[in-house]
Amino acid sequence: LISSKIKKIADITSGTIIGSSSRRRELQLKKINKNIEVVNIRGNIDTRIKKLENKSFDGIILAAAGVKSLNLENKISLLFKTQEMLPALGQGIVALQCRKNDKITFEIINKINDRNTSLCAIAERKMLKTIEGDCETAVGGYAEISNNVLKLKAELFSDDGKNSYYFELSGRDVDAINI
Repeated sequence: LISSKIKKIADITSGTIIGSSSRRRELQLKKINKNIEVVNIRGNIDTRIKKLENKSFDGIILAAAGVKSLNLENKISLLFKTQEMLPALGQGIVALQCRKNDKITFEIINKINDRNTSLCAIAERKMLKTIEGDCETAVGGYAEISNNVLKLKAELFSDDGKNSYYFELSGRDVDAINI
């Protein structure tokens, strides 16, 4: 969250106006306080920050991965923990792909691949495929590995936003695709 007014979750009070382009983030924010107003905001990160600086909103909510990739961490006033707000599935994961028969490139990619990140991405992508979700589906999810155990947390919102479904599953990290 980027804001000059909001520094902690308790500052998100009734009447607060937050700019967001994500239905998932809107619904997660409304679980924190149902009386806030979430307004659709478009544009790249710089454009959105300018709209905030013009006092159109009390704050804007963006993906931390995108803000960090532009070296704008100093603008972040509140960084949500995954227990407070699940990110989009695969958020912040950098992926590379190559042609099937390009063995040299595949070997290079395989050498730099992070095993745990790859397994978490597999679990998150499979979950999205299982629910037949896409980039418009209001779903958040996060997989993490500790001591060879993969834990997947997810929250799906109904189309009307009135219901949410939260679950956690865990299992051996090597079984990521089945979790």
